[in-house]
Amino acid sequence: MPDLISSDVLERPQAEEAGAPVVVFDDVSISFDEKPVLENISFSVARGETRIILGPAGGGKSVLMKLANGLLRPDSGTIQVFGEDITTMREVDLFKLRARIGMVFQESALFDSLSVEDNVAYRLHEEGMPEEEAHARVVEALQFVELEQAIAKFPPELSGGMRRRVSIARAIITKPDLILYDSPTAGLDPITSTTIVELVIKQRDVSHTTSLMITHRLQDAFLLAMHRFDEKTGKIEPIPNGGIDDSTKFLVLNEGRIVFDGTTLELVRTDDAWLKEYLA
Repeated sequence: MPDLISSDVLERPQAEEAGAPVVVFDDVSISFDEKPVLENISFSVARGETRIILGPAGGGKSVLMKLANGLLRPDSGTIQVFGEDITTMREVDLFKLRARIGMVFQESALFDSLSVEDNVAYRLHEEGMPEEEAHARVVEALQFVELEQAIAKFPPELSGGMRRRVSIARAIITKPDLILYDSPTAGLDPITSTTIVELVIKQRDVSHTTSLMITHRLQDAFLLAMHRFDEKTGKIEPIPNGGIDDSTKFLVLNEGRIVFDGTTLELVRTDDAWLKEYLA
């Protein structure tokens, strides 16, 4: 299996405390045209944790993701990523910080005029990595998403699911410390959606990368929480005895506020009337 566990592309700041949360939102609020989108959002994501973000459409999930990547700045509150306050960070420093973050966009966001190889290697080329080394890394990443045979194709030649897999390969090629998945199964059929979630499970269990994943599909969320990747068989399987993955937790937003922050077990056992109706 391709070794995507190590993180050797970029030097990590020595000031970052071992064991500290990778992402921390502290009383964050943001409005557009005087309409509140997120209000008083506070939560943290531990190292190695996968956080599934759920909630009705228009609840602020994608805005939260853009805030975590420094693409938007909050009106109030602070956001720390890798121990650094990104709410006041200069753009040049944000650019360096984003080099440690992999992003899987909802619509893949591939360059149609570039081959799959050049799309996946885009950041490596920006960093000036030698062509031979970059090619080896592309092959490794495409093997991970089981798409090595498409290396010379162009995005218009690929299905929606294949484009999403290329997007995942591009996100993991720099071996990031944080991956942000913005609705990676949106617009896909159920079978293809399952394939994408299985890749997220594989990345979680092989590389243990801290992740945030937005999804509109409850079945995707619980597939992620209740399955694991078996490295011996190379397949996804249910966690035995109805078990759940302890590193996978939930954050549920509704009308710009957090209505749940906790474990899978806590979520399914909730007594909250709104949550019970949402999950039904």
